Amino acid sequence: MASAEEEVRLRIHRDGPITFREFMEVALYAPGVGYYASRGAESAQRDYFTAPSVHPLFGALVAHQLQQFWEALGRPEAFWVVEPGAGDGLLCRDILSWLSHLDTSMAHAVRYVVTDRGSGLRVEQELPADLLPRVHRIRTAGLPLGPITGCIISNELLDAFPVHRVTVQGGRLREIYVGLDAQGGLVERLGRPSTPALEKRFRELGISLPEGYRTEVNLELASWVREVASTLERGFVLTVDYGHPATDLYGPTRSRGTLRCYYRHTLNANPYQHVGRQDISVHVDFTTLIRLGEPAGLQTLGFATQGEFLENLGFRAYLASLAARRDLHPAVRRNNQMAMEELVKPDGMGAFRVLAQGKGVGAPALHGFSRDNPLCQRLEAESGTLPVPMATKHHLAGRLWHG
Repeated sequence: MASAEEEVRLRIHRDGPITFREFMEVALYAPGVGYYASRGAESAQRDYFTAPSVHPLFGALVAHQLQQFWEALGRPEAFWVVEPGAGDGLLCRDILSWLSHLDTSMAHAVRYVVTDRGSGLRVEQELPADLLPRVHRIRTAGLPLGPITGCIISNELLDAFPVHRVTVQGGRLREIYVGLDAQGGLVERLGRPSTPALEKRFRELGISLPEGYRTEVNLELASWVREVASTLERGFVLTVDYGHPATDLYGPTRSRGTLRCYYRHTLNANPYQHVGRQDISVHVDFTTLIRLGEPAGLQTLGFATQGEFLENLGFRAYLASLAARRDLHPAVRRNNQMAMEELVKPDGMGAFRVLAQGKGVGAPALHGFSRDNPLCQRLEAESGTLPVPMATKHHLAGRLWHG
């Protein structure tokens, strides 16, 4: 393929208008030309920031939650952590680095598997030598593993699953296809739904969309949940992403949908420009994710915003400990503080959602979903004296300092 856009045009010339789901699949994942497939994870992430890239405290606090998962499973000798869509592997590095500080027994029990469709996985950077054998890299779109005991964790993965786009015209659900105009430009065409699963999704949710409403439907969630449930013999699923319960996602304030594109840190709503060179994502329907999980054996254990989740894991205690570090250059302290606070901003990353599900683990009270928990109490008692993970050149705050 010469380019993602040429591949899209080729398919339309050959087959007629294609679903937006097919368009998005090509634009993001077509071998050699899709946004993620051609640029590599690290290059792609230069167009936007993720929580792990902002500050290592995100990974450190997730490590605290993983530690509780491990203990709830009886401290197994092999605790698998599988991170699909791992990108540049920064979350893996931060989690393992902090686990080696928190609990060396757990750190050596962890078998961390990072997978990604792209080619930018470089997890080995800055990992302690004794932890390198614990990390496995796989370039794949799926979960090519047998039943494991541990945790499947994803951060901003599901928002990049290809989606169908629909609207309501004349009281009927219509699907938005991608075609060509007389000049060969990409245009939207309306047609019958390509699959009855689209109308079924809204029936199952009990949602009736009004005339003219436009939105997205992620049908990939069903196969994703099945794959996760079959991979996990016993353990936890931790999903971090931007999204909403279905009543909010398909509410009146989002009548134009949630699709957004990022090109060189600039947000736009036009997926038909920079095809293959910009990120495309949509908000996640957490109601459907939860609903699909339950019959597959995935019990909902907690649902919160990212801000709440991190606060419950001791965010404020670490922030106070950073402020108490008089040995730091003021600019270093300031940059780290600003980046840490970015993780919990209510109008930013703090509004992301965190979902915890469990399989074969009962119903433990997870620290990340309860403000009054032993971990947070202990960390707050040590507030001002805790060691604090500091940004490196791989993080936003570290790049500001290192230049």
